[in-house]
Amino acid sequence: MAKVLIIGAGGVSSVATHKCAQAAHIFSEIVLASRTKSKCDAIAASVKERYGRDIETAQVDADNVPELVALIKKVQPDLVMNIALPYQDLHIMDACLEAGVNYLDTANYEPLDDAHFEYKWQWAYKEKFEKAGLCALLGSGFDPGVTNVFCAYAQKHLFDEIHVLDIIDANAGDHGLPFATNFNPEINLREVSAPGRYWERGEWVETDPLAWKMNFDFPEGIGKKNCYLMYHEELESLVQNLKGIRRARFWMTFGDAYLNHLQVFKNVGLIGIDPIKFQGQDIVPIQFLAKLLPDPASLGPRTVGKTCIGCLMKGVKDGEEKTYYIYNICDHQACYRELGSQAISYTTGVPAMVGAMMMVTGKWNKPGVWNMEQMDPDPFLEELAKYGLPWTVIEPAL
Repeated sequence: MAKVLIIGAGGVSSVATHKCAQAAHIFSEIVLASRTKSKCDAIAASVKERYGRDIETAQVDADNVPELVALIKKVQPDLVMNIALPYQDLHIMDACLEAGVNYLDTANYEPLDDAHFEYKWQWAYKEKFEKAGLCALLGSGFDPGVTNVFCAYAQKHLFDEIHVLDIIDANAGDHGLPFATNFNPEINLREVSAPGRYWERGEWVETDPLAWKMNFDFPEGIGKKNCYLMYHEELESLVQNLKGIRRARFWMTFGDAYLNHLQVFKNVGLIGIDPIKFQGQDIVPIQFLAKLLPDPASLGPRTVGKTCIGCLMKGVKDGEEKTYYIYNICDHQACYRELGSQAISYTTGVPAMVGAMMMVTGKWNKPGVWNMEQMDPDPFLEELAKYGLPWTVIEPAL
């Protein structure tokens, strides 16, 4: 029986909190904190209505380390689940070190003033967490997160060496709006407007943003979709931890309407991250745009269709060439019926809870800073399927 402190009160946090509440035999106490306490209270009310469980709420500024430390020491959790913004990762890691508590997040650190993300800042904490006897688990979402674990499963059970990896993420849902993002608009737009990057024969190769396209036939009725090459954070750790890897790429589907809107936003400067003066005030264009766009948490009731996220891998087993595709299908409306969520939040929030479960039960708990593929995939995948994200392994005919 464990006590967790969840920081953040967006759509992903709501799913993770509800899922922790479902697993009462593991998470005996839940505390939810955010800058806006009313958001925490709304999630707590939903948990009470659905499961009859009371959870405590609190206000905290995740950019304020002393304030975080005071809250952690007051709550005395077994684990801090950071489901806030990636800009706040290092502050929360610092607070966990000072308070002596294990740490989990769903996305790697990104500086607020630089649209650039990589693990070097968090990996630099490895020795500090080792010396403190604490565990920090990075990227316990879906991608990153489950995709890393799919690769670890394949490395453990299906291959002797994985030579080629393509992570392919399709949101085949339709919200019926001219334009919306399925998670935090600012983070989403920074991510998709960044240069593409992939691993090829021992080095990184950079491309223009969304310049490379392929058509992929997704399973279970989703069908053929255009996919665009992007850089995604899990590639950085996977190329270090997969034996024999020669090429690793990440692809995501986008519709024409999304791409057209994105191009207009770029053309008029609305995805800029540098402040501009407007009527005597500093305004960051991308933050202003994010305020104009629909709240991703509001998309649940209107989004229909499915997501499909998976890993297509080629390699060798016992000297024979093999190809496997491991994937999950998630239905937007099924997520809404269960938790009032759309599938993007659901597919990130469930793995956050399962990663937390692995840590507090001791199955994944060793001092240091770790990426998901460095842990045993089997207990994680077993619980992932139990809590709403079943997965499938096939040998596709190529």
